[in-house]
Amino acid sequence: MRIGQLAEAVGVDTPTIRYYESVGLLPELARRPSGYRDYDQSDIERLRFVRQARSLELPLDDIWEILALRDRGEIPCPYVGEVISREAEAIEKRIGQLVTLRAEFLRLQQLIPGIPDGPSESGVCHILEHAHVESSN
Repeated sequence: MRIGQLAEAVGVDTPTIRYYESVGLLPELARRPSGYRDYDQSDIERLRFVRQARSLELPLDDIWEILALRDRGEIPCPYVGEVISREAEAIEKRIGQLVTLRAEFLRLQQLIPGIPDGPSESGVCHILEHAHVESSN
C-alpha cells in the first residue's frame, strides 16, 4: 500500500508518517521504480503502536527504544514498566506545579481590582509584577 493508504488505515497524516520514518520509528523503505514506497500490514501494526504510545504522551526516544528492543527479539515490557513509572512520577510532579500555579493565579485574580490599569515601572503591567511563582525554565 502507499503512504496515503497507510495514513488512512491508521488515522494519521502523511507528514507524520514521514517524520516517524525520519526519526527511525518506522523503517525507511526502499522506493519502487515508480518512486513510491510499499507499506504492508507490519507497518500498519507498528504505526498503530506508535500512535497509541504517543496518545499516552510517551517520549519519542522511549518509543524508539521499545521498538528497537522488540526488533532485536528482546521483550520490551521491563523497559516499558520503567518508562511508565518515570512518566507517572513526572506527572505527579507536574500536578503539584499546576496546583501551585493555579493558587497563584487565583491570588493574582483577587489583586486585580486594586492594581492600577496603567503601565508599571517596567512599562508592562502591574499585575504580573505581583506574581510570586518561580519560573521552571
